[in-house]
Amino acid sequence: DLKKVPGNIPPDIAKLDLSSNKIRQLRAKEFEDVSELKILNLNSNGIAYIDPAAFSGLNNLEELDLSNNSLQNFEYGVLEDLYFLKILWLRENPWRCDYNIHYLFYWLKHHYNVHYNGLECKMPEEYKGWSVGKYVRSYYEECPKDKLPIYPETFDLDKDDEEWELHKEQTVQTVKKHGVIVTVIG
Repeated sequence: DLKKVPGNIPPDIAKLDLSSNKIRQLRAKEFEDVSELKILNLNSNGIAYIDPAAFSGLNNLEELDLSNNSLQNFEYGVLEDLYFLKILWLRENPWRCDYNIHYLFYWLKHHYNVHYNGLECKMPEEYKGWSVGKYVRSYYEECPKDKLPIYPETFDLDKDDEEWELHKEQTVQTVKKHGVIVTVIG
């Protein structure tokens, strides 16, 4: 029935099992005195928040079990000190697929030696059941229909070639009057 990470953990411990407790959040530097830790099990705690510096000092950690908690995303920096992580358990968390999930996805993508499981969207409803990777890729495929071109006064995709040339000449003439040289590329 622990509600927080105990402070009296032996500094040379290699494996720590804190599973099935009531730890709802991990505060900054919770594990800074156990730098030799290789396996950390935080399964089934109801963890909803992890401070970006919670795992600070866990440079030797190889396996981290965060499964069956209440995690929706990770803030930027949460995983940065885990240089030697090999296994990350993430299943059974209500991952929210919005922009905040991108940090976790890209961290895992760039740390290809880390094996993980359970990264599936649970919220919002339109992405429920999607893998987080599929969601992130779809995020960049969509383009808002109402987005205007960068320079709407000088660039219009609907102009035919003759109209474009005339428009370009008028723009260059206008620019020359003001003593500015403009190079149009494209």
